[in-house]
Amino acid sequence: LKRYERKLARANRRLSRRQKGSQNWQRAKRILTSVHARIGNIREDAHHQATIRIVRKASAIGIETLKVTNMLKNRKLSKALSDSALGGFLTKLKYKAERRGIPITEAPQFLASSKTCSNCGHKKTELVLSERTYHCPECGFEGDRDLNAAIKLCPVS
Repeated sequence: LKRYERKLARANRRLSRRQKGSQNWQRAKRILTSVHARIGNIREDAHHQATIRIVRKASAIGIETLKVTNMLKNRKLSKALSDSALGGFLTKLKYKAERRGIPITEAPQFLASSKTCSNCGHKKTELVLSERTYHCPECGFEGDRDLNAAIKLCPVS
């Protein structure tokens, strides 16, 4: 996608430098539209491949209910979240799981799965996103932050 971001920026620049309505403007507009379509197709393909892989391996799926609109307010996350089209991914995951008869459960948004130790249940007060390894001050448990959250979400699903 990085390569296509550059192509998109270039196509946008070319379009903005053309006289609106001219043949060159129409050609630039067509190119810009095709770059947008290509990016959309790449994203859709990635979503389908990932959801198929998840559904084939899982017997039950647990997902965390997230308020994407609130997450988009974070300047550091907004571009990545917008590019990933999380809503479309979850829609595809749900219908594919439903088609195969795999139950999907949604954990409450404020479960604090990332902040809670999967070993002893201790809840950290602060946890920054850059901290990728979870360290429990109570029991000394140490592990990947996302794996810890997934283990914590297991009983919910």
